[in-house]
Amino acid sequence: MSVTTTTHLNFRGDAREALAFYHSVFGGRTAVVTYADAGAVQDPAAADQVMWGEVAADNGFHVMAYDVPAQLSYDQGEKAFFVSVRGDDADEISDLWKRLAEGSTVVRELEAAQWSPLYGMLTDRFGVTWVLDVAVPYDG
Repeated sequence: MSVTTTTHLNFRGDAREALAFYHSVFGGRTAVVTYADAGAVQDPAAADQVMWGEVAADNGFHVMAYDVPAQLSYDQGEKAFFVSVRGDDADEISDLWKRLAEGSTVVRELEAAQWSPLYGMLTDRFGVTWVLDVAVPYDG
């Protein structure tokens, strides 16, 4: 079993451009899933925006990013990042979630999502937003 933490950057329409830039700097591979790809379009104008994206390089560099939907508030200084905890074991992620959730505000319950067997988001009592999920290979 293993887990990793990854900086998860939040943008308003610039995530794809930012990921391309980070890829040009650090190399590695880029994966991008749009709201349309995930069947999660709430605003047709945002269908091609990034719902989930990452750059991961063999040298250990890893960053994730997404475009905050228009219906959610966004202040670059207030919600500039999440801490993403990814693991390959659902029991381990569930246990971490239970402990981290104490005193936290759950944004999205830890449950199955289209892209992961388990995915959840919460903001802890210190104001840090955490995303926990079970990592699965992306074949897009």
